[in-house]
Amino acid sequence: MKSKAFLINLLVSLAAFSPAAHGQQPGTEDVLNNLFTRILGTRDDDERMRLNDSLVLVIDKYAGSGDILTNRFENLRYLGQILSPDSRIKILTWNLILTDGTNKYFCFIIRRGGKDAGNKITKLTGANMDDAPRTDATYTQDNWYGALYYGIQPFRSGKETCYAVLGLDFANLQVSRKIIDVMSFGDNGELTLGKECFRKGDQIVLREVFEYHADGVMTLRFNDKKAIIFDNLAPISAGQKYDQGYFGTEFSFNAYILKKGFWNFVKNYDVKIKQ
Repeated sequence: MKSKAFLINLLVSLAAFSPAAHGQQPGTEDVLNNLFTRILGTRDDDERMRLNDSLVLVIDKYAGSGDILTNRFENLRYLGQILSPDSRIKILTWNLILTDGTNKYFCFIIRRGGKDAGNKITKLTGANMDDAPRTDATYTQDNWYGALYYGIQPFRSGKETCYAVLGLDFANLQVSRKIIDVMSFGDNGELTLGKECFRKGDQIVLREVFEYHADGVMTLRFNDKKAIIFDNLAPISAGQKYDQGYFGTEFSFNAYILKKGFWNFVKNYDVKIKQ
């Protein structure tokens, strides 16, 4: 009986995003909340995957709705929702944790369409990996590394508008990662992740990846539209073998500062400074 009632609620929610519907209808947020709660409440991986399939279906319909860029669910704890400051891109992300500790990541990138065109949607799926994303390679929709994005900032690189994004990856039980990456889109809308615009001394990389102990907390955020600040990582104890899993914060900040299309590394950055 409960399954039948839930199916009815799910179908009602999906109907809210049909072409005949106007805007978001009541109940959609409740259905999503129900799905997330049920995923967390079961230890059966097959059931988690089935529930997540329903979650993908609901969010897919939501991503195609006309008010996606202006609407926000206020009470969904487990769905990441970020909107770019120029209101042109919205990113929805969530992760599915299985009983063996592995993570699957899901991401919808919605870009505002032109005057006579609908919004463009890019769907990504990924999984946590033992190896960190490479800093010398680009990624696409087909080989996304997987992360929860929680920050976004547009910037100009030459004549192109790109988007710096901040992400979190629960790599494994010992290591977590935070990532600074760049999203850009080709003429046909194809997504590219990574750009040669992170300058650290004489070295230029396509993204920045930080690894630290999974029990720790690392700050990585936009201080303003031209500054990304982050904790300076150091070994947890003196003489510790060089292993990123044993790294923690050192109570000082470094930064990447935007100048002429490049994000330039600054050590021991004073967070009071405004660029």
